[in-house]
Amino acid sequence: MFIDLHVHTKESDGSLSVNEVLELASKKGIQALSLTDHETTHGVEIARKYKDNFKLKIIPGVELVTAFQGHEVHLLGYFNDSCLENLSLQARLKELRYKRTSLAFDMVKRLQSEGLSLKWSEVEGVANPEGTVSKGHIMYVLHDQLNKNDVPWSVIAAFFQPGGAAYIPFLEHAFEDAVDLIYSCHGIPVLAHPGLLKDPQLVNQLLEYRPIGLEVYYGYWEKRADLIAKYEALGREKAILTTGGSDFHGPYSLVQLGQINVPNYCFDDLKFKLDLSL
Repeated sequence: MFIDLHVHTKESDGSLSVNEVLELASKKGIQALSLTDHETTHGVEIARKYKDNFKLKIIPGVELVTAFQGHEVHLLGYFNDSCLENLSLQARLKELRYKRTSLAFDMVKRLQSEGLSLKWSEVEGVANPEGTVSKGHIMYVLHDQLNKNDVPWSVIAAFFQPGGAAYIPFLEHAFEDAVDLIYSCHGIPVLAHPGLLKDPQLVNQLLEYRPIGLEVYYGYWEKRADLIAKYEALGREKAILTTGGSDFHGPYSLVQLGQINVPNYCFDDLKFKLDLSL
């Protein structure tokens, strides 16, 4: 089975609509997909209406930006369909979208103080009005503005990395609270892209709070093969399951939809633990 368990759409900071992602996945021969938009499950609701048109198995998901010991940590949550009607989850996600949008506004102010001619209205214009406005949307606008000068994407991304002019970590959602939130909805929390953490030593501590999964098969890493092997071993030792995916955000992504080889057992384990009848 050809699977991708980490995918974003226009419902958060992806550049393709849900329908466009489903169509692309179908063309690529992907059979099982998880939409993991930031702080929203609205894309999953849309996908449920159209998935039969593309013969895709859809696992509901979300990606949460959390904080642990002053570090920004991303956490994936996987659910069965009941999460979409969980009022506590949806209320918390709405609150987090508001907070992350406020943070993006502060990032724009910082970039303006650095002399960039960037307007908040321009950033809002490329974001979903019902979703989070995030650094991804700011990056889209900057790319359009600076592309005429052939400014590479890596230079734009550096504004938002530690030490960059617009780097402001989101520290208003504790990792532990996010894990508890996912479990309260009978979901499975999975530590996202551990190889991107500023301090890799945190991974062991994060896996010790409660039994969670580990995203192992991932592409945005230097020395990808070495890190996959490292986290495969750690996952076998300390995680309840392992997952993987492209972290696809659109055609501009360095890793394309379905490009990461994710073993079938990742889907099977997740399906079993979620009691999904896909």
